[in-house]
Amino acid sequence: MSAAGAPTASLTWDEGTIVAVDQRGLPHEYRELRLETTDQLIEAIRSLAVRGAPAIGLAGALGVAQSARRHFADGCRDGSAVRADAERIAAARPTAVNLAWAVRRVLGRLGEGPQAVLAEAMAMLDEDIAVNSAAVSRAVELVETVTPARPLRLLTHCNTGRLATAAVGTALGAIVELAARGRVAEVLVDETRPLLQGARLTAWELGEAGIPYRLCIDSAAAAAMSQGLVDCVLVGADRIASNGDTANKIGTYGLAVAAARHGIPFVVVAPESTWDEGLADGSGIVIEERSADEVTGWQGTRSAPAGATAYNPAFDVTPAELITAIVTERRVFRPGRPAGRERQATVLSERIAGLLEEFPDHPTPGVTFRDLGGLYAEPGLLAAMAARLADEFRGRYDRVLAVEARGFLLGSALAAHAGVPLALARKPGKLPGTVHSASYALEYGQDRLEVRKESMDPGDRVLCVDDVLATGGTLGAAAELVETCGAQVAGMAVVVELTGLGGARRLAPHRVVSLCEVPA
Repeated sequence: MSAAGAPTASLTWDEGTIVAVDQRGLPHEYRELRLETTDQLIEAIRSLAVRGAPAIGLAGALGVAQSARRHFADGCRDGSAVRADAERIAAARPTAVNLAWAVRRVLGRLGEGPQAVLAEAMAMLDEDIAVNSAAVSRAVELVETVTPARPLRLLTHCNTGRLATAAVGTALGAIVELAARGRVAEVLVDETRPLLQGARLTAWELGEAGIPYRLCIDSAAAAAMSQGLVDCVLVGADRIASNGDTANKIGTYGLAVAAARHGIPFVVVAPESTWDEGLADGSGIVIEERSADEVTGWQGTRSAPAGATAYNPAFDVTPAELITAIVTERRVFRPGRPAGRERQATVLSERIAGLLEEFPDHPTPGVTFRDLGGLYAEPGLLAAMAARLADEFRGRYDRVLAVEARGFLLGSALAAHAGVPLALARKPGKLPGTVHSASYALEYGQDRLEVRKESMDPGDRVLCVDDVLATGGTLGAAAELVETCGAQVAGMAVVVELTGLGGARRLAPHRVVSLCEVPA
């Protein structure tokens, strides 16, 4: 039958038969599989007719119920045969923890008989819908706090919608809910090679929901981020280690690296059952490798030379430090900063302090001028400072406002590193057209900053950047200009903070990050 108007449930139970959507036929043909044996179920899972971590877990639970029904018939109670079937089902795909988890859960009811096993499996179907709905709600709330207050450009990978779950979906479910709230301008859908789950399945689901989308070849995702086409990345997960390292469809790790490079929030949405608390980190996750035939040809047509082999892992592991948040039905987990990165911040601060040059009584008696010229002359240091700030404010800003004059250097480097627009706050009389103006007090007098009215859009989250924080007057004026334009202050960043002058305190409640602190 045509895929249009297809039923919403991906898995059902029909008097001993597991009925599943055959995802291999989509988007052109909607067909159902009637799985009557354990071997048929295992083949459906291995061939990706049934796929998606939550869905294969639920299918596995129904498979155990089916085996119990078969081996507990006519007065026979062959529990060992059921356990053997359960072991084979759990091993069908080793990376997704949901499968083994679901099988263990229903096996716990085997002593009560086949009806109890089936009741547990059916309860898990209903539970999955509730779990997904709760996770989607949390994910939407999170995305709305880390993205601009406008319709969003989202990017997703593989398929995490209703096809991959009992219903609703995880990451794609969040996208559908955001669209229902009027918060989606467009979704970039990674093809997800080699089996094109994004191009075939996610595109189909988005089309069914009437949500605007474009396909994106996997290797173009980083370029899309660099061109400002992505506000947030939303993906699912197949297994999550206790530290937050996350296994998901191959290509996810590369997306996370690109998102971190460009300061774009990277959000994982998955049920609690995807966490494997027995794994300290992602190094213990077994990665399934699939047949070379999936890479060397497509639908029976060979594209590679005869005899070509292939590296075809089904999944990769994204380090927790690259993930903005992992959202489940119960919590929002924000991976902590590794100690190594704290040490990097300390080393950077020490490098800056060692290159500062002091000039007493300049520009007026009693004022000590800190010259940062040595920093900018040091090869690679400006780029390191920009990278540190981009990481510190990752996902929290979509425009940089640099303050004249020395703030232009760091502000430009940061905007270029993060791939976001740059606005300039200049001294009076230097900007053409209509301007907004804000005055402020210096250590040694009065001054004023100006921005062009069109330099920031309403709703922009703006990171204000200067070289030195003393009393806070300059950045305070910059914040005033941001708010006058109808934008939001995302935070403030400086190279050096002169402690003891109360600058950071005066700028509260805005978050201020300084790369180096020295006494005034």
